Amino acid sequence: MRRVVVTGSESGIGAAVVTLLRAESIDVLRTAFDVRDEASWSDLAESLRDAPPRGLVNCAGVTWRARVGAVTVADFERVQAVNVLGPLLGIQALAPLMGPGASIVNVGSVAALQGHYPVAYTASKWSLRGVTRAAALELGPRGIRVNIVHPGFIDTPMTATAPPAFRAASLAESPLGRAGTPAEVAAVIAFLLSDAASYVTGAEIPVDGGASSHGGAKSVSDALRDPS
Repeated sequence: MRRVVVTGSESGIGAAVVTLLRAESIDVLRTAFDVRDEASWSDLAESLRDAPPRGLVNCAGVTWRARVGAVTVADFERVQAVNVLGPLLGIQALAPLMGPGASIVNVGSVAALQGHYPVAYTASKWSLRGVTRAAALELGPRGIRVNIVHPGFIDTPMTATAPPAFRAASLAESPLGRAGTPAEVAAVIAFLLSDAASYVTGAEIPVDGGASSHGGAKSVSDALRDPS
């Protein structure tokens, strides 16, 4: 049976990934430790030596909405540690156990494709793009694929804490005109884990209703639209 490790599986996108994979009869291991803790990753790897995983999904993440002039060193480092160091530690611990055909999927953000104002979060997701590309290059010769998905405004506990104006403005930038669901992101992640994506690595796939496709041009286009 294919085995996949999923971080951040308690809610949101991670929980949706677990539900979908289990429906496909995939054995899912949900991490119950702080992804910043190297020793916990080592312990998990040791426990899996006799039954190595075929996949890793790095869903665990945090946000912090302070702007450039207000973010503190401590908050910046905390967000980087969870959103960037955590996935890297997971890759370092589990990739040595994986064989050809294995797949690693990192969860980025539309903020990694644009210049969103929460600087710690945005910088961390841009950094995760770099980790993904470097890991794809490093692990490709072993037949291990590494990709990243970039969710847009998805209805999750994280986005539920955003101000109403944040939600309204985000949806206004989506050509589909609505929020996404965790299940819609999970479906893309499941594809990248599967053999159907056997020649896909180092890829970045937005799951954002088209929000990153227009580079801010949507508001211009909408302003010029003939109301008739």
